[in-house]
Amino acid sequence: MSFTTYIIYSQTLDRYYIGSTEDINERLIRHNKGNGSTYTKKAKDWELSWKREFETRSEASSLELLIKKKKSRKYIEHLISIDKKE
Repeated sequence: MSFTTYIIYSQTLDRYYIGSTEDINERLIRHNKGNGSTYTKKAKDWELSWKREFETRSEASSLELLIKKKKSRKYIEHLISIDKKE
């Protein structure tokens, strides 16, 4: 079993959302159906932009918090751009 830290993007809102989950595919479906967080209910066009997988929930949650603490769109877009180059 793996856990994922992820970043999703809504073009409608022009915003990113950072989260962690056990099942990234199911979580993305829930976000787009409005069954996600209060923040993601505002749009139905969330797309996965970035993800990292971990063996434990603790590792995934720690990275989620680290990214959120940065409070930086520039940092989020940097993470995404690094993955696109690889």
